[in-house]
Amino acid sequence: MKFVLSARNLSKKYGTLNVLNSVDIKVAEKEIVAIVGPSGAGKTTLLHILGTLDRPENKPDVSLIVDGINTNELSEKELAKFRNQKIGFIFQFHELLPEFSALENVCIPAWISKSNLKNAEKMAKDLLQRLGVGDKTNNKPSSLSGGEQQRVAVARALINKPKIIFADEPSGNLDSNNANQLHDLFFELRDELGCSFIIVTHNKTLAERADRIISLKDGNILT
Repeated sequence: MKFVLSARNLSKKYGTLNVLNSVDIKVAEKEIVAIVGPSGAGKTTLLHILGTLDRPENKPDVSLIVDGINTNELSEKELAKFRNQKIGFIFQFHELLPEFSALENVCIPAWISKSNLKNAEKMAKDLLQRLGVGDKTNNKPSSLSGGEQQRVAVARALINKPKIIFADEPSGNLDSNNANQLHDLFFELRDELGCSFIIVTHNKTLAERADRIISLKDGNILT
């Protein structure tokens, strides 16, 4: 089995509060993993560290390998470039830039990586079409429904063809119909594009559909 992510001995403290305690985790290629647990369990902290948005405690035996690269050995500049090229993010509140159109929001990661502008725009349009919002390319986020905004956010996460996508409560702000459609989409994209997903969720239905569930409590993995 080939792993797209392998993390060992991840810990995190905020002051005297232990948020994560020596967590080990591996994720295979094309695997969808759900991280569940009560509020305050450390789920989002773990997701941010795995996604290289935050650093674990500096210990000699800590490692976070993503697509064969030990990210702990990268400088902040190298890490930002790596994150842009290899990792996608989907957040609960979409995090779309309000002054940009749907198309522009999707293109932003490609622009950052200095991709050809015409190619980036074509890929963005193709993704929006594939995700069912191809007629919304010129719309600003304020004129999109919650479900449409989340689909634009998914397209943005996919634009650079990442190896792994991290999603933090991606359907938390959606009604049940839109949530179910988004969940279906994750599995379709996994099969079509071959990317892995790590999803923090309180949605029991989504968690049970995942290939594997990781339960977190008080900063420790239970299963």
